Amino acid sequence: MRLMRNNVAQLSITQKLVFTLLFLFFLILIIRSNFSNSPPQIQTHLSNNNSNQKTTTNENDCSPNDISPVQQTCTKTPSFLAKALVHYVTTNVTPQQTLKEISVSMRILEKKSPCNFLVFGLGHDSLMWAALNHGGRTVFLEEDKSWIEQIRRRIPGLESYHVAYDTKLHQADELMKIGAEDEACKVVGDPRFSTCRLALKNLPSDVYDTQWDLIMVDAPTGWVTDAPGRMTAIYTAGIMARNRESGGESEVFVHDVDRPVEDKFSKAFLCEGYLTQQEGRLRHFTIPSHRGLLERPFCP
Repeated sequence: MRLMRNNVAQLSITQKLVFTLLFLFFLILIIRSNFSNSPPQIQTHLSNNNSNQKTTTNENDCSPNDISPVQQTCTKTPSFLAKALVHYVTTNVTPQQTLKEISVSMRILEKKSPCNFLVFGLGHDSLMWAALNHGGRTVFLEEDKSWIEQIRRRIPGLESYHVAYDTKLHQADELMKIGAEDEACKVVGDPRFSTCRLALKNLPSDVYDTQWDLIMVDAPTGWVTDAPGRMTAIYTAGIMARNRESGGESEVFVHDVDRPVEDKFSKAFLCEGYLTQQEGRLRHFTIPSHRGLLERPFCP
């Protein structure tokens, strides 16, 4: 996501049209769903005169002057979706992920939303993720305090928190060795109480207590040696998925897998056996709960 900030690409007319159509398609699906699941609410009122004539009105009537006997509920475009649509139609900034990559996560959200969606990173695509999870909870974890403030001013309403990382990208090989050799890194539990060097222990308490249906790792910064790298974010996402309530499963996505750290750490700690799909630079893993299943190996 940081690459996206420093290298803002101009949208061509074709790109903007495709992206807008994608949002319109999802918007239509939600409106149709709301319409089919919301039966008309009908009230009957006696007229003020003494006749037996009755008039029927709808609480959500779109046309007050329409006096037809039965009227259907008027379904408005959800506010968050409307804001997202206007935002992306009028901006010159495109999300870092490609349309094909976004479509992978969107298909899962179509099935599971409204749901709990945790995103490592805050960027120009954040409003899109929140809108696609309309009615659910979408939380963003970001390393840069000043960037959080910028986004909050431009897009109020997003739930985001600052995270301080204590790793550097040049430590990746050392951390991979620790993750492979330290048995504590194979223990499934609350990351706050883990002794594994890779576990993030300073996230907001509510992040650990929530059952996350989707987790997207698209941060922190990971392309310069002094950047935090995504080693601990990927590992912690995998532990959270395994530690969710028994019987559940989490969908975990990692972006930029064309880079060594994202490639190696996602395979090692999210496990190739849980890999569901790869599209471009995005990998999708479906990780079942390991809670209470001591016989289940860390990787299948």
